[in-house]
Amino acid sequence: MIRTKVVALFAVVALALAAACSAADGSSDQTAAAAQPAVQGTLDDAVGKDLRPGFSPTDITPEEEAKAKVFQAQGWKTDFTLRTVSLAEFRSAQTRDGIPSIDDPKYISQAQAGEWLQDREPVLVLDIDGDVRAYPLQILLFHEIVNDVVGDTPVAVTYCPLCNSAVVFDRRVGERELDFGVSGNLRFSDLVMYDRQTETWWQQLTGEALVGELAGTQLDFIPAPIVSYEEFRRAHPEARVLSRETGYSRPYGYNPYTGYDTGRPWLAEAYRDRRLPAMERVVALGAGEDAVAVPFSYLLINRIATVTVDGEDVVVFHQPGTASAMDRAIIAEGRDVGAANAFRPVVDGQRLTFSASDDGFVDEETGSTWDLFGQAIDGPLEGSRLAPVLHGAHFWFAWSSFQPETSVHGDEP
Repeated sequence: MIRTKVVALFAVVALALAAACSAADGSSDQTAAAAQPAVQGTLDDAVGKDLRPGFSPTDITPEEEAKAKVFQAQGWKTDFTLRTVSLAEFRSAQTRDGIPSIDDPKYISQAQAGEWLQDREPVLVLDIDGDVRAYPLQILLFHEIVNDVVGDTPVAVTYCPLCNSAVVFDRRVGERELDFGVSGNLRFSDLVMYDRQTETWWQQLTGEALVGELAGTQLDFIPAPIVSYEEFRRAHPEARVLSRETGYSRPYGYNPYTGYDTGRPWLAEAYRDRRLPAMERVVALGAGEDAVAVPFSYLLINRIATVTVDGEDVVVFHQPGTASAMDRAIIAEGRDVGAANAFRPVVDGQRLTFSASDDGFVDEETGSTWDLFGQAIDGPLEGSRLAPVLHGAHFWFAWSSFQPETSVHGDEP
């Protein structure tokens, strides 16, 4: 039964994406065929299994050699002998660039965006040196990568719908500036990107180069929370919004993954850790033994969590009012999952303690009121800002696949 539901879900989404691509740019029927999963399995098949059995970077197994030949036949120039993971871990889900990145992003005013973007819709907010942009998830759902320059910094704004992982990277590696595209492959259900300069393959959720010339390289992260469009407008009334004029025709505003975030992971092998439900959203912090996950189910009740990450205190704010992009067919009608943001709870050397209020968040030390972006909007500290902390709002199955040592904050549901 589980297998049947997973395969059916994959087929529906693949057909939706393939239809959108064909309508836009005359893609051939091969796009739909390429969208079919290479491997499926049940959740019970996956639990307790080692995701990386016996991998050695110096030995190419027969399975890896066969996969490398398939990839080379697809036109990849990647050096598959240079890798930090086994080639057996990759699953083909699309053709290369079958989901097209946005390489020449255009921006519009909030008044213009308000003609098609609803207040409850989720947007990724990027602020670099005061240059603030909003990237609506209704657009990122169909493109997954935006190559951009914000505040003079070359960035890759990325979103993997299957993992609900929105991550922004600095596109520079040493003195080289990279441009990223969608490889068409997945690893543990997460988007595998590639750079067009070296055709190295990169893991979207972790920013690690996995296969190719740059294998072993780590991209630098840039904080970028997902909040409601209404909250973005309130905090940044002059900031610009990514335009729907992408060069492609897509049904922006509609969700081709209807019901996914209350269903099952796309590839069952990604779900091994059952401390939380697979599709539970978590605020993901830190890495390795210092990794911490704060479930949204905890935040929906408490609205604030204080955790220790790598020896330092971090406060997490949660505010209702943001729709899930992966729930209903029309994104603006998705159920309210709220939005979260993470900060260092220190201003001018003073450690602050917070509680939630109807107007935002109040620190006990001065009585100042703070918003979801960590800015004091009233009280003695008005105008002060908390330092943001890198975090994600990923599905639990995805985060725990890449950070299996993570601890879970609060009572586990």
